Amino acid sequence: MSKNKSGNVKRSSTKLYKKGINLGSLILKLSSKILAWIFIRLVIMFFCIFLTSIIYFYYKLPPYEDLLDGRERGSVTLLDRNNENFAWRGDQFDRSLTSENANKNLINAIIATEDRGFYKHFGVSIRGILGAIRINLLEGRGPFSGHGGSTITQQVAKLLCLLNEKNKSESECRKRSLTRKILEVPFALALEIKFTKSNILSIYLNRVYLGAGATGFEAASQRYFNKSAKNVNVSEAAMLASLLSAPSRYAPTSNLKRAQNRSKIVIRSMANQNFLTKSQVDLALKQPANLSKNANLAIGSHFADWVMSQAPNSLTLNTTEDILISTTFDPEVQIAVHESISKVFKTKIKKDSRAEVAVVVMRPNGEVVAMLGGRNSQNLTGQFNRATQSLRQPGSAFKPFVYVTALEFGYSPNFMIKDKRVEFQDSISRVYTPKNYRDQYFGNISLTEALAKSANSVAVQLASKVGPENVKEIAQKLGIKSRIGSNLAIALGSSEVSLIDLTSSYAGFLNLGRRVDPVGWYDLRLRDSNEILMKSQNLPGVRAISVHSSRALITMLRQVILSGTGGDAQILDWDIAGKTGTSQNSKDAWFVGFTSKYITGVWVGYDDNTPLKGVTGGNIPAQIWKRIMLEIHKEQPDSLPIIKSDTFNQFFSLNSHEKPFLKKEEISGNFLERMLKFFSSD
Repeated sequence: MSKNKSGNVKRSSTKLYKKGINLGSLILKLSSKILAWIFIRLVIMFFCIFLTSIIYFYYKLPPYEDLLDGRERGSVTLLDRNNENFAWRGDQFDRSLTSENANKNLINAIIATEDRGFYKHFGVSIRGILGAIRINLLEGRGPFSGHGGSTITQQVAKLLCLLNEKNKSESECRKRSLTRKILEVPFALALEIKFTKSNILSIYLNRVYLGAGATGFEAASQRYFNKSAKNVNVSEAAMLASLLSAPSRYAPTSNLKRAQNRSKIVIRSMANQNFLTKSQVDLALKQPANLSKNANLAIGSHFADWVMSQAPNSLTLNTTEDILISTTFDPEVQIAVHESISKVFKTKIKKDSRAEVAVVVMRPNGEVVAMLGGRNSQNLTGQFNRATQSLRQPGSAFKPFVYVTALEFGYSPNFMIKDKRVEFQDSISRVYTPKNYRDQYFGNISLTEALAKSANSVAVQLASKVGPENVKEIAQKLGIKSRIGSNLAIALGSSEVSLIDLTSSYAGFLNLGRRVDPVGWYDLRLRDSNEILMKSQNLPGVRAISVHSSRALITMLRQVILSGTGGDAQILDWDIAGKTGTSQNSKDAWFVGFTSKYITGVWVGYDDNTPLKGVTGGNIPAQIWKRIMLEIHKEQPDSLPIIKSDTFNQFFSLNSHEKPFLKKEEISGNFLERMLKFFSSD
């Protein structure tokens, strides 16, 4: 009985076990079918989404022509007075280049560097992507960090930012992520379906950034080689293609040697793919690409920034067009400025000195031909420009405004005045006692001698006689735009001015009393059509002082060079006029002077107002000025428009006795009429 029961239990257990197996098998089969059903539908859904994405991108893609220029703003190219490019601002671009008209070497260099199978694949290279992931992982990076494995078509997708490029930079659009990598695939396929390989390559040629503000290969070729990308040779093509991996690092304007070494890799890659013969490779390696003359010169950046600030913002800084600006810039003069400063500083200034320097060179009509805003000038935009932005005390370089005011009031260059220590009291009983350099006084002295010797006491006495407010007015009429005080201290240059204002004011003296406003450009044009949008209005300035006063002042400023503080600026047999200036506590040293052809202003000082040791306007600035002038004059300049001897004597006779001086409202007008008014006042 017990055996039967035991057997029944075993049979029941076996049946249940078999039923369990059958049930598990059934569940497994059912799960497999469900998973297969889900998988098939997921695949179908994926392909539907994938196909929908391709269709969506296909119809969203604009016409090919609209995709060539992806910049948010235009560019500005500045031309020197020889019509050569010397500076670039904004994003340079030129849509004239296509894959059909580009130089064959350039196309081959790009294919060899970026996508060897470009003409074979359909927009995506799975092998390339997997290979890039493997390399990234082996090098210890994330799968999508470093090598991208992207085809040119996928790079175009990045450049177009998957048509979501609003308010995004190219670097943001190029950021790698799994989502972006997945989306690139349907976008690339849509590109391949909608456009030809030639179209895709043309978009790539025009949209990619290649350093130094150049977008596209045509703009880069013009920027670096001053020639079209249609005409580049093998080594130039290789250098342009080498920029694709790291445009800022390999830009030849940053480091030419590094760019040349990088281009050698591209040349060898081209050879490996039979794009070049052995003789072509040997020649390209032997003769690496070099920059054009102006692209290689790190000069003119301060001038370019100044011109950009002078022209309308809508056509320069904020332009949406590609603009050409014809400027007054003369690269030969600029080079002379750099070399002259280098020579003087090398021989006269300590090697580790932090002293700065600024220079402005202009023609008598106000055309600025060269400008330096600091010693360590590089071809970078937005540098601080000490020639235009810095306001410093001019010291005695301001005295000509005092003397010319006195001349306007009827004083003679021969007028005798006693140079002595004098005390002045202002309206609130404060005592002001100007001192001469080294406390040295010259006794009875003519105004000409006083200006030549830079006698402080005489300058303040004159300002007191003619009124500091009148000195201020004439300085402003001649072009000083910064705030000028109305106290006697302005006679010694206590009010701060910019170098460009002071230099242009001296140009007013040379122009026989007519104000000269500095100008840096002739016209602004659209680059593509050459249509002139605006011309600079460089009209004759208004009269600020009389012709006779101007001639008299020039005569006096000549003596500064011949027998006064400006002796270091003297050039044998040259007719030169100018004035030295050293501010209080020797924080600034100036020399501003002119020949019949050029007016040049030089400033030397420390940015933090540290006093200069052993430097005055009469030595380092004057020596720099002299070197510059010797370099930029191709021949001896003409004589200056000085006062004639008989007029000089008339001046002296008119001022040989005390007379009431002219009133403020009588300062302007014809000199002889004013003299008649002067004597009829008795």
